[in-house]
Parts: sequence; structure tokens; C-alpha cells
Amino acid sequence: MKKFLMLLVLTVLVVSCKQTPKNTKLSGSVFGTFYDITYYSEASKNYTKQIDSLLYIINKSMSNYQTNSDISKVNRHELDVVDAHFEKVFIASKQIYNETDGVFDPTIGKLVNAWNFGSEKNRTKLDSIKVDSLMQFVGFDKMMLKNNTLTKMAPKSYIDFNAIAKGYAVDVIAEFLEQNKSRNYMVNIGGELRTKGINMEKQLGWTVGIENPNFDGSQSYDKVFVLKDQAMATSGTYRKFKLDANGNRYAHIINTKTGYPTKTNILSVSVIAKNCMLADGYATAFQAMGIDEVKHFLESHRALKAYVIFENDQQEFETLALNNFPEN
Repeated sequence: MKKFLMLLVLTVLVVSCKQTPKNTKLSGSVFGTFYDITYYSEASKNYTKQIDSLLYIINKSMSNYQTNSDISKVNRHELDVVDAHFEKVFIASKQIYNETDGVFDPTIGKLVNAWNFGSEKNRTKLDSIKVDSLMQFVGFDKMMLKNNTLTKMAPKSYIDFNAIAKGYAVDVIAEFLEQNKSRNYMVNIGGELRTKGINMEKQLGWTVGIENPNFDGSQSYDKVFVLKDQAMATSGTYRKFKLDANGNRYAHIINTKTGYPTKTNILSVSVIAKNCMLADGYATAFQAMGIDEVKHFLESHRALKAYVIFENDQQEFETLALNNFPEN
């Protein structure tokens, strides 16, 4: 009897060990930042080559930092027929542009570069005349896309998808994993996230965090929670900003109506949406809107959830959770 019990216990242990799920974890560099991808597949397949290939294709399509990318050729007026990745991001950008009354506008790129927040460095001091001259090229309504062919009503317009393309890349990787029957994953590209199912190794949901806006570059978390079957993107101004002579802080996000860096007390906006491309684009728009506008916007866009960290009149941090953003 003792031998039977010992054999039974041993059998249970062996079976338990064999059934312990093992995640696959991939990491690397892309878009000037990192990627961390964790997923579970029964065959434990390693998709490094396929994922790197997908990221390369997206970079080749929409990176303003690559001189031979499609978007760089578009901006040099050398190309007007674009690929499917460009088309999808263009359509989503147009949606956010229309819904935010132009607060989100990919044609602000020339001003982003002029203020030295973008891919091209400007060594000329800006004045109001120069800003006004560049503003004539701003306006996403001056661009049309039909049958993959781009038409510019303002020929010198410049497109910059940096505020949405990273989120789109997260979605592409997530959809690739789902096509390959991975139902439990978390894709993280530079802090933009999309999750599905659970962390199989821990048998728990995917735990994510929102960073505190630490100006000294240190890292700590204001909020930690489980993100389930959704995507989240965060836009912050506490790392890239300018100070004027009076110590006022201006965000790296350019006001699409004035051409000047946005003066805002919002330090960080995190948005949860059905996909990361939309979360990324709306997070950028909300950063530029201001708190009252964000609250008003979300009253009629209940599918979006937002978490705002801002500085009050006493220069103290406050937070605001909107549309049932998850609790800790």
C-alpha cells in the first residue's frame, strides 16, 4: 500500500511538472525604443524572425527617421502610392483628426521638427514669421487617400505618424500571434501595450503599470492593475519638454492651431481602447487638449477609458480616472 501511494504521488508530480505552462519571451530594439513580447503557445514556437520582419516592414513604411522609408519619400514628393500599413494608419489618423477637431494632426510634422522634437534637427532660431510660414502646410484635411494613392492639396505638406505608428505596430504583432493560435500574450513596444488572456506561467491576468511623472528620470509607478483583452497607450510630457525664461514648461506636443509647443499642466495620459493604434493616437490628442476638454470628449466616447496625471495650482500631482478606468 505504501509503495502504491508513493508511486501515485510520484506520478502526480511528474504529470504536474509536464503540464506547467512555459511562456515564450522575446525582446529587442525598434523605433528607437524596446520591445518585450510574452506569449504562450502549445508548441513553444519562437517567432523572433517573423516579428522582426514585421517590425522592419512597418519601419520601412512609416519611419521619418529612415531616409528610404515610404513616408520619407512621400514627404520628399517622390512617392504617392503607399502600402497597406500606411493606409490603415492614415485612415485611423483621419478618424481621430475629425473627432478631435484637428487637435490630433499628423501634418504638424514640420513644426515638430522646427522645434527640435522630431526626426530632423533645426539649427535656425524660430520666430513668429517662421512659425506662421510653416503653419500653411498644416491640415490633415488637405490630404486624401484613395486606392492606396495619396493626394496632397498642399504639395509641401509633411506627414508624421510617430504619435500613432508605435501603437499600430503593437496591434500588428498581437494579430500575428492570434493568427498563430496564441490566445495568451502581452505585447509591449516602448510602453504601448496590448494583452490577451492571461499570463499562463503565473495563471494570473497581465499586470501593467503607469509610471509616475518623475522629472529626474527615475522610474516608479503611480498605478498597477490588470489589463485584460485590451490595449493601453500612454503619452507623457515629463521627459521631453522646453522651459521658457520664466520657468514655464512646454510639452513636446505641438499645438496644431498655433504651431507652438503646448503649455499644459497634464503630465501623463493613459488611454485604454480596443486596439493600441487608437489608444496611442487618442493619448496624444488628450495630452494637448487639457483636462476639461478631455472630460467633455470622453462623455460622448464611452468606449475609451483614460487616466490623467496632472499638476494642480499648488504644483502637486493629482490624478483623474475617467470612464471606469481600472482600479489598482
